[in-house]
Amino acid sequence: MEFQELIKARRSIRSYEADPIAHEELVSILKQAQQAPSWKNQQTSRCYVAETPEVLEKLRETGLPSFNQTSSANAVLIVTTFVKDVVGFGDGQPVNEAGNFWGAYDLGLHDAYLVLAASNAGYDTLIMGIREAEAIRKELQIPENEQIMSVIAVGKRAKEPMDRPRKALEEVVKFF
Repeated sequence: MEFQELIKARRSIRSYEADPIAHEELVSILKQAQQAPSWKNQQTSRCYVAETPEVLEKLRETGLPSFNQTSSANAVLIVTTFVKDVVGFGDGQPVNEAGNFWGAYDLGLHDAYLVLAASNAGYDTLIMGIREAEAIRKELQIPENEQIMSVIAVGKRAKEPMDRPRKALEEVVKFF
């Protein structure tokens, strides 16, 4: 798919077919996400993939509010994190006022690559930020030195989403 078409086609999907994504396709998508740039190539982004029915059910039940449980039904769930106090740090101290925001920035780039790779492979995604981090941490045994950021549903859309309007460019961009 042409890149411009890919960007336009990618949407947040809240209804998935009961046709699970193959493990090999998940691996391919995750390998593509690893190509995202990161601060000094530190690559602190991490993914925890729930793909078995038992783990998915438990993760949805304990880690997601009811509306996200419903929105992600039938999809695989990928929890994304970053290792804290590495990116944006030198000698154990933040290099500027952003501190760990740099880790979040790098993870955002990683997650953008992930959702675009999924879309390019014919899958759809929903990035969920409203979640129960400590329940997810416990269920997936995520270390304390990692910041849990999002849960990304990946699957095949069950219905077409509405086109969402975008703000005018001049509302969000200033040229000098």
